[in-house]
Amino acid sequence: MDFSITDEQRMLRDSIVKFAQGELNDNVIERDRDHVFSHELWRKCAQIGIQGLPVAEEYGGIGADALTCAMALEALGYGCRDGGLVFSLCAHLLACVVPMWRHGNEAQKARYLRGLCDGSLVGAHAITEPGSGSDTFAMRTRAERSGAGWRIHGTKTFISNAPVADVAIVFAVTDPAKGFHGGITAFVVDRDMPGFTRGQKMEKLGLRTSQIGELVLEDVIVPEDAVLGSVGGGAAVFSTAMDWERVLLVAAHLGTMQRLLETSVTYARTRTQFGQQIGKFQAVAHKISDMKVQLEAGRLLVYQSAWRLEHARSAALDASIAKLFVSESLVKTALDTVQLHGGYGFMVEFEVERALRDAIGATIYSGTSEMQRSIIARWLGL
Repeated sequence: MDFSITDEQRMLRDSIVKFAQGELNDNVIERDRDHVFSHELWRKCAQIGIQGLPVAEEYGGIGADALTCAMALEALGYGCRDGGLVFSLCAHLLACVVPMWRHGNEAQKARYLRGLCDGSLVGAHAITEPGSGSDTFAMRTRAERSGAGWRIHGTKTFISNAPVADVAIVFAVTDPAKGFHGGITAFVVDRDMPGFTRGQKMEKLGLRTSQIGELVLEDVIVPEDAVLGSVGGGAAVFSTAMDWERVLLVAAHLGTMQRLLETSVTYARTRTQFGQQIGKFQAVAHKISDMKVQLEAGRLLVYQSAWRLEHARSAALDASIAKLFVSESLVKTALDTVQLHGGYGFMVEFEVERALRDAIGATIYSGTSEMQRSIIARWLGL
């Protein structure tokens, strides 16, 4: 396992940091306050290849391996202070583009991937329902044979990018007797299909520039070639999305943690109390030292997990470990950053309160911390 950075990876990382710092941070306080998703910034990100990082060049991507993708998203999380935009990009890339690239047939790739990579389409991944979050067996959306295709009926909720999505990967029960493994099928559903509507738009504590809401399917008729993967193969599609998302979404969190660490060090060196820099107080210095330890440990976990995405039969255990550790480390780093900034940390203009609000969701989306611990326990035979 070699984690040394190649010249190409260093150039990609540096170019993304420079791009993000120069192009993505204007008016972020206002966009967060007003819950604005920016299609303009979305298209700018596509111009440098963010939305198609791992996808082959023939489909509009740049063909980066998983470890390079991790470094690229870490750079994006570091340079871009708009946590919602980073989250929307990751949800699109890791839970829609990657499953399409890995499980789609040639016709589906030709139809969707180029638009998903060049920024003209926004993708969503729709599995969660009002009565089923982590309990996917409770899914109520049904797909039944109808002529030469399928009739889908149900409602999905808490779907990232739903209010702005052009295409969604929708999971539905096709054989209740087989349960999740064999009884669930993934479908590619276009925004314009009759009966498919964007439902309620929701407001959030953080990540406010990333839109979230419902997708409603009222007897939506899709053709047979809308099946992604195979009939009954929805579990495999979902597993691919979760492995990539749990590893590479938290890669972006590493960048945020790096930025918060540097912000904290700068503040601790310049803020004085009782005649000395606050960084000279052990209580402050230890908080910052813990940030550094968690960042470096998290980076090793993410890079190792990203390597296993390409080289191991399964990265599911590594993905859960990385997701659990980095997401909880992000929340602690953000909370400590606010704490050591004192009253200034509570003010909007210093932007660390937004980092804390954005961080809170990390231990909930893509499987809660409790779910990750349960997955790890099952791998240990418990």
